[in-house]
Order: sequence, then C-alpha cells, then structure tokens
Amino acid sequence: MAKVKYYYDAETLSYRKIERKKSTTIKYASVFLLASALFAFLFVFIASQYIESPKERQLTRELQNMQLQYELLNKRMDDAIAALENVEERDNAIYRLYFEANPIPEEQRRAGFGGVNRYKKFEGYDNSQLIAESNKRLDILEKAIVVQSKSLDEIAKLAKDKEKFLEAIPAIQPVRNENLTRMASGYGYRTDPFTKARKFHFGMDFTAPRGTPIYATGNGIVKRADNRASGYGKHIRIDHGYGYVSLYAHLYKYNVRVNQRVKRGDLIGYVGSTGRSEAPHLHYEVFKDGERINPINFYYGNLSASEFNELLRKASLENQSLD
Repeated sequence: MAKVKYYYDAETLSYRKIERKKSTTIKYASVFLLASALFAFLFVFIASQYIESPKERQLTRELQNMQLQYELLNKRMDDAIAALENVEERDNAIYRLYFEANPIPEEQRRAGFGGVNRYKKFEGYDNSQLIAESNKRLDILEKAIVVQSKSLDEIAKLAKDKEKFLEAIPAIQPVRNENLTRMASGYGYRTDPFTKARKFHFGMDFTAPRGTPIYATGNGIVKRADNRASGYGKHIRIDHGYGYVSLYAHLYKYNVRVNQRVKRGDLIGYVGSTGRSEAPHLHYEVFKDGERINPINFYYGNLSASEFNELLRKASLENQSLD
C-alpha cells in the first residue's frame, strides 16, 4: 500500500493530505523512462565497444580463418608460379631451341587484363586489397597456364614433325658392313675407270657380291625404278621429303615399284653391275634441294664411332672409282 503524505495548514491549524497532480505523475514517469532508456543505450554502446557477443566472436574467428586461408592460397600460388616458370624456362631454352621455334615473349606470358575493373566487386571490405590481389594473381596464373598449354601443344606437333623428319632423312649405310667386300670409292675427285681421267665422283661406291641386299636409308616414296638414266643402269630414286632424295645405281634387280612407300631399312633391291660399271657394286648418292651432297655425313643411324671413322678414312682416299 502506497504511503500517504500530509502537510500542515497554518490557516486551519490542521494536517491536510497531499494530493499529487496527474500531470506531475506523468512528468516524473516520463523523466524516469527517458533516463532509463538513456542509461540502457549508454550501457549497450559501451558494452558493444569492449565486449564481444557470441555472434561477433564467431565472425571474428571466421575472418581470421579466411585471412589464414588467403595467406595459404598465396603461398600455393607462389609455388605454382615457380613451377610454371621452370616449365616456361625449359619451353624457351630447351624445347623450342631444339625444334628451332621462336620462344614465347615474356609480355605475352605475363599479360594482364585491360579494360574494366574485374575486381570492383571486392571493394568496400576490410580485406578488399587482399582478396582482390589474390584473385588477380590467380587470373594471371590461369592465363599463363593456358598460354603454356597451347605452347606444349605446338611443341608436341613440332616433335611429331621432327620425328617424321628424322625418320625420313637418309641416315644409314645402304649395304651392311658384313656384306661389303670393301668401300671402293668416296665422294670427291677420283680416277675414272674407263677414261683414266681425274673427275669428280658425286657418290660413294660399296663393293659387294652380285645379289647383295640394298636397304632404303630413310622413309620415303620410290620415285624411279628404271634404267633410263645415263650411266646408272638399273637404279632407284627415293624421295624422302624435306628436300632429300637418295639414289641407288647399278642394281642387279629391284624389290620395289614406283610410288611405293618405304621405310628405313626396307629391302629395295640387290647389288649388280648394270650401266657404266666396272664390277659389282652399289653407287649411292644423296641430293638435298637438287644438289648432290656427300653421303658420308648421313651414316650416324647404324655405324659406331669407330666404324664411321674407318669409313671416313677409306672414303677420303683418292683412288679409282668403279663407275
């Protein structure tokens, strides 16, 4: 029960009950409520500055974890960039050099992204720079990987072409060493067996018994297998592509036909002494872009170093040719 208050009335010499006006009560209540609200606001404000709520603590942990993940992502990108740079170095310094291809310019490998700001969506946050920079590095890395992937595709094609080239050029001796009687004459000035005059001999003569097998020195297509060339008798010409043609003369008989595709080591004919020939032997020539070149430079495919040196010594002797 609320306390009743009184005051002393001097005129009536008696105590009268204090009657509180309704407006005064409302005023006091309003002041109290306003003070309470202000105090609550101040309390909440101060608490929010110095005391984290469970939700804020959770968000703080998530933010710290995100920063850690971005740092780890940047570390992994550093490792990936280092590995890619190693591949790029091999690409330019080894693969492309070997296949005689121009290296990819550095500005093409590291080209950025011009035009609109691709990372505007990351602006306005506490860690905007970290997020934008990470995404920028990732985009550049992805683009560099695409460039390198296309480069490796090109190198694979170059390697395939190089393999075809290496298989095509004349690279073995047309008659096996065990079948040779001797290497009679090499490329250069020799004595003609019929006129005894000194003239240039454009091929190599391999003496061997009649019927000794002759092998294609590289992959190619048989362009001629006839005896219509002056002095060569029965002979074969193989077009190897890339400007190379090999010629096999004075044959006893053929084992191929015109337009037949042959591979290195295929049996194409047999040693004979047809045409302008003094004794059974194979006269062998190599052409590059229509010019005769020394066949001695094309025997790396089936001769050891010592065998090649011995062949080189014999081929350099200025003796009498057999045709």
